[in-house]
Amino acid sequence: MPERDVIIALDFADAAETLRFLDLFSDERPYVKVGMELFYAEGPSIIKEIKARGHRIFLDLKLHDIPNTVEKAMRVLSGLDVDMVNVHAAGTKKMMRAALRGLIRDDGTRPLLIGVTQLTSTDQTRLEEDILIKDNIENVILKYAKNVRECGLDGVVCSPLEASSIHGACGKDFLTVTPGIRFRESDIGDQSRITTPAEAGRLGSDYIVVGRPITQADDPVSAYRRCRRDFLDKQ
Repeated sequence: MPERDVIIALDFADAAETLRFLDLFSDERPYVKVGMELFYAEGPSIIKEIKARGHRIFLDLKLHDIPNTVEKAMRVLSGLDVDMVNVHAAGTKKMMRAALRGLIRDDGTRPLLIGVTQLTSTDQTRLEEDILIKDNIENVILKYAKNVRECGLDGVVCSPLEASSIHGACGKDFLTVTPGIRFRESDIGDQSRITTPAEAGRLGSDYIVVGRPITQADDPVSAYRRCRRDFLDKQ
């Protein structure tokens, strides 16, 4: 069975704000996610600084381009010593296989590679009206997950609501990394398909990605500990 954990989304504008936040965790080294905003603002230097502090990093750039470009980009990202990276599964099987090739280092190691099925801000209406995909969103997500599995990737990004069906179709060792996590009292923001940490645990998520409920809390460390306790107690 895969390891399970909470990943904190470091959705900050710059290195100074990010490192001030991480300084709060004097007794812990949580798994963290670096997304587009922070990476584009600071570049590889922020990855090196966070790794030097002992954190595992999910570099969330959601690559989606022609296979050759993605393969070369992954070769660069692999050299940053991150622990997990991702692509959009909609980029086709050929692109995902190219991404996997690019990630393999000279010593044979590589970060985990996962495919984004559908963003948790996408609902059935947006799927049909904006992307012109008329099938049921659950069927689309399951098809993408099966494609990801077929290409040899390690798992998918999905809503916790799909974690159980994806494990059923792709196996218990196939990772489900699930954003869209809110405490029951939290504002849902721009998310559509969401659950609480405890619900995500019951539904079979392997990793939950949590941003604002932790980073904007009055006491981020307590919020992180609550989130981790709620999630892991429901495995």
